[in-house]
Amino acid sequence: MNLDFMPSPVEDRPGLLIRDPFQYSEVTLIVPPVLVECLEYFDGERSEEDLRAALFQITGDLRVGELQSHLMESLAQSGFLEDETYAELRDAREKGFAESPERYAAHVGSAYPDDVRELRETMERYCHGGSPAPASLVGVAAPHVSPEGGWLSYRAAYAGLRREDYADRTFVILGTSHYGEPEKYGLTRKTWSTPWGTARPATELIEELAEKAPGAVNMEDYCIAFEHSVEFQVVFLQYLFGPDIRILPVLCGAFAKSIYVGGMPEEDENVNRFMGTLGEIGAREGNKLLWVLGVDMAHMGRRYGDNLTAMADSGEMAVVAGRDRLRIDAINAGDAKGYWDLVQERRDDLKWCGSSPFYTFLRAMPGLKGKLERYEQWNIDPQSVVSFAGMQFSK
Repeated sequence: MNLDFMPSPVEDRPGLLIRDPFQYSEVTLIVPPVLVECLEYFDGERSEEDLRAALFQITGDLRVGELQSHLMESLAQSGFLEDETYAELRDAREKGFAESPERYAAHVGSAYPDDVRELRETMERYCHGGSPAPASLVGVAAPHVSPEGGWLSYRAAYAGLRREDYADRTFVILGTSHYGEPEKYGLTRKTWSTPWGTARPATELIEELAEKAPGAVNMEDYCIAFEHSVEFQVVFLQYLFGPDIRILPVLCGAFAKSIYVGGMPEEDENVNRFMGTLGEIGAREGNKLLWVLGVDMAHMGRRYGDNLTAMADSGEMAVVAGRDRLRIDAINAGDAKGYWDLVQERRDDLKWCGSSPFYTFLRAMPGLKGKLERYEQWNIDPQSVVSFAGMQFSK
């Protein structure tokens, strides 16, 4: 269940794209449309004979042995079956992350350039022209969508932050944990490397969270190794304030119990303890911190399981924009309960992946006033849309 499945984005290769977001495997497969239904037979219950019978029904050819072998070998060699190959890939990746003193850049060379000069030119293009931000800002919310797709909202959140006002802060980065355990927060003591250099962890604050809220913490969470929601924020912060920034990175797992069963997230004792400890840190450290949220909002369309072809800013997505803005208004008003009531509607059918970082921030730092600087929708593929925003928060 750790695999991602989505319609193939390759125009001349239709089918179902399979990839491993945990990066145990670096392979990407595209299964042709005619074979997609055969994937149901890899469920640990049905046999090779069942698969062979299904292939015969599809092709009408009794000589399906070669096709069957090719499909099985392709999935196995890619690390996409739960077998010895997968176990070896998983164990090697997790062991390597656990033993490394650094969290290496997972998305360099794909989401942003690996060459420092090219990266600088790219970031100058992204950030040039933003309005100056007041020195009294407490936090910002930026997207974690691909920077090339959401750079205007990144700029709206970041570009006005002046080095002389914020470079000496500790940046508390609350990012979405797309694949982490629900009702858990992922932490790491590792340094963070990017083409700019190495960011330092706020070790004593990380230890405080782990000590006071152990039931809510996954320490050295492997999801940190490949999660982009924090990594993209580190890249922007290092561009603005220098490579040697001090960070407290936190991956926020989904509050699934609250969304699907009911009640408020803090009714989970461990979640409540973590939010309370984070709030104590915020109150004690005050202006020594700057809060940074790496958050996207709605996820609509075929890629995300909806029976609709989503187009940014039109049709159903115009309705989504109105619902997004209701949530944004509640966030900007500091109304944590009102915001979460909106998230719980229809079990969050908008699929806001940033819902838990936003709520954690609102509970840890009550009494703030937010301002929406920019709201956007972007077609991540021709049938699917992600919404996101650039926001700023002050006392």
